[in-house]
Amino acid sequence: MIGIVVVSHSEPLASAALDLALEMVQDAPPPIALAAGTGDGGTGTDAMRVSEAILSVDGPDGVLVLMDLGSAVLSAEMALEFAEAAGEVRLSPAPLVEGLVAAVVRAAGGASLDEVDREARSAASAKAEQLGGDGGISEPAESSGASDADSADQRLTMVVTLVNEVGLHARPAGMLVKAANDVDATVEVAANGRGPVDAKSVMGLMTLGAARGTELTVTASGPDARRALDAIRELVEDGFGEDR
Repeated sequence: MIGIVVVSHSEPLASAALDLALEMVQDAPPPIALAAGTGDGGTGTDAMRVSEAILSVDGPDGVLVLMDLGSAVLSAEMALEFAEAAGEVRLSPAPLVEGLVAAVVRAAGGASLDEVDREARSAASAKAEQLGGDGGISEPAESSGASDADSADQRLTMVVTLVNEVGLHARPAGMLVKAANDVDATVEVAANGRGPVDAKSVMGLMTLGAARGTELTVTASGPDARRALDAIRELVEDGFGEDR
């Protein structure tokens, strides 16, 4: 599992962003370290603290570093000169809050550094979709569909209707991602004429704009296709444990 480092000028900001991200993966989050604020509790960044944070979550799978403002980027770049990491350390241009949520959820599912970085970079797309434009932001990668080995009769499809009051927002999307990660299956979700998107992408799911009453078309293929659909149906019909 990759490690994640959050570099911010503000310790309260970084801590709050981390708390939000951890709500999506309560069971088994990836290793995460904060390098936020100055050593005396002030506002700013420190390259040595960033370096120490990188080494604290370092491993063979690599480390993804998320940053807020310009000088945080400079501190992270300097930190790479100090840190002798075992794996690749990558600085991501992703937005801090959305990127952290996306990265934590994807990394918790065992995704590679490339996959987590790609998910984090596309994290602002859900907001751009809601505002009716792309804002110059690349969309999350849509699901590539089943492999050539998967024939049509191996693909199972169901339609379920969202019953929870606020629909497929961040926390339910995170729960759906976990359900998809827990099975050996390729799972795709479509709604509102959008998609299909990869069910393992929390930000991809949120681009569907699925509110209460929206029908989700869920398709699964692979050894655990039936289990995947059953798990997702249970989540949706239970309203993801939220008010209906």
